[in-house]
Amino acid sequence: FGGTFDPPHLGHLIAAQDALEELGLDRVRFVPAQASPFKTEDRETSPSERLAMVEAAIAGHDDFELCRDELDRPAPSYTIDTVRALRAAEPEVELTLLIGVDQWASLARWRDPLELATLARLAVLAREGQDPTQVHPGLEVDWMQVDVTRIDISSSQIRARRRAGRSIRYLVPDAVRTLIESKGLYVTC
Repeated sequence: FGGTFDPPHLGHLIAAQDALEELGLDRVRFVPAQASPFKTEDRETSPSERLAMVEAAIAGHDDFELCRDELDRPAPSYTIDTVRALRAAEPEVELTLLIGVDQWASLARWRDPLELATLARLAVLAREGQDPTQVHPGLEVDWMQVDVTRIDISSSQIRARRRAGRSIRYLVPDAVRTLIESKGLYVTC
């Protein structure tokens, strides 16, 4: 389950938990990106700050773990590189890539998407009102839909609330909120 996680929020955790249960996964690995090739804006936070926030967000959840692979490689972060590395390290493990409907729609623009679909099962996380069949990526690949609990929270919304001096309580785990507030993250434009 990859992303910039800038910051990680309850929507990320709920989607991961729903996928864990619906797909019967052994665990969900959170993979913070060094830098997404599709997000060119400057990050307000460093990779180490985002890493610390993901660690705080998943702490105490035995079925969630952190994967540093993309943070340990130079930017940009390509999912195929991560999946290749995981496959090489654990060839007997069946990998499932959890992606949102928005990523699903852009899959054809990803690096080596057809190979990606052969190395990992593709699971499209769809919230109520989203229909992945309506946003076909233009590739013929096997995939499955995972219905996840709809919660309208986004990282950009959280950053905007911080810049506006508004509370982010109940949008992120308390440990993440504590990190954000103690480091003064997301308060500048």
